[in-house]
Amino acid sequence: MLPLLTDTRQQMRPCRAGGKLVVFLLLLLLSLPAVAQSSQIQVARQFLIAVLNGDNSAAYKLLAPEVSSAVSKKQFRAAVRPMYEQGRELGRPIALYKLGLRLGDEAQPRYFYAFSFKSDTLQAKPRVMLDVTFRDTTATRILSFGMIPAPQSKRK
Repeated sequence: MLPLLTDTRQQMRPCRAGGKLVVFLLLLLLSLPAVAQSSQIQVARQFLIAVLNGDNSAAYKLLAPEVSSAVSKKQFRAAVRPMYEQGRELGRPIALYKLGLRLGDEAQPRYFYAFSFKSDTLQAKPRVMLDVTFRDTTATRILSFGMIPAPQSKRK
């Protein structure tokens, strides 16, 4: 009976080595940093950079599902064309100008990020702002976007 016990132990050794390998790999995977989801400001910036570079397909993928289902790719290209043209005129580099909350439909708060062109940095006010809006603080898909004239001071 003793030889059978010895055979069983010898058969278990490879299994223990395999188990140790699995545990080691599991610990290695757990020690790696988790892939963080992009923040809203990162998504907004990625979207605008894609638009300014003329990469409409990359920008379109960042839209909220309800927006991309309501707006065709052709309509999207037409909507972002003025932003692309402004980028060609003022330069592609952008900088965050302001962020905040706006009251949307039915007094729903919408989180927005407004960017200006870096070429406007030395001006008192930017000529235009590139605006990106999200549904709420957890959303990482774009609800709306546009180019708005920057508020200009009135001359008296």
